[in-house]
Amino acid sequence: MSPANFVLTLSCADRPGIVAAVTTELAALSANIAESNQFWDRETGRFFMRLAFTAPEGVDRDTIERALKSPIERFSMKTNLVDEARKKRIVIMVSKFDHTLRHLLYQIQVGWLDAEVAAIISNHDTTRKLAEAEGIPFHLLPVTPETKAAQEEQVLSLVKSTGADLVVLARYMQVLSDNLSTRLFGQVINIHHSFLPSFKGAKPYHQAHERGVKIIGATAHYVTPDLDEGPIIEQETARVTHALSPDDLVAAGRDIESRVLARAVKLHLESRVMLNGKKTVVFG
Repeated sequence: MSPANFVLTLSCADRPGIVAAVTTELAALSANIAESNQFWDRETGRFFMRLAFTAPEGVDRDTIERALKSPIERFSMKTNLVDEARKKRIVIMVSKFDHTLRHLLYQIQVGWLDAEVAAIISNHDTTRKLAEAEGIPFHLLPVTPETKAAQEEQVLSLVKSTGADLVVLARYMQVLSDNLSTRLFGQVINIHHSFLPSFKGAKPYHQAHERGVKIIGATAHYVTPDLDEGPIIEQETARVTHALSPDDLVAAGRDIESRVLARAVKLHLESRVMLNGKKTVVFG
């Protein structure tokens, strides 16, 4: 048995001694801390921490959890311990536009994203050939207002049966119901094809062109029942000029969307994102 790598994230009410209590227990196990990040939210009085560490041979997950039980109870911590040896599984949902999907698959292929795509779900048949070429199970689940509830139950069933850690909406052009958004809270990332909150709805880049914007961008966020208002994970902008056509803006936007979504997925998979009410704490 070789040394194992873990990531511990925790949050609790801020008070002296939190870091010392946790690191003392890890030191007693001869664990080696590779990375440590902390944040104190002065507005809410909450403390957030992410610790990446290596446990020596013979120290498994159960041993670590037993060691941390005392500080967890003492400080009423909300914690999550992740064994980095287990490859994360994701389900990608997409409609017709496949640029963000292709970018995610490429970043997985080259190893920048350490994940396995358990399934691709779509309400259109457009990306079936791409999924088949990559050897990824493809599920065509058309949706209408009348079938939405039943279709979402199929989605939820697939997420559970595949053991997916994350659902990625890679330009999936359907609004998830309040029910599904709530049941998968914190497990679904969406890419919004504009710099929130401007230009919602259809053809945002055309709206931006009509208004003569000088900056365009994209926002990756967790999905909540509040449409496009979930906690933001990552954003990017680019300067544009009056000389660009709507098609130019669309092309530039697609490039930004792909990068922003991939970065948000990476941050989530590496346990670098912690929910803090309507906001996030993101440890880069």
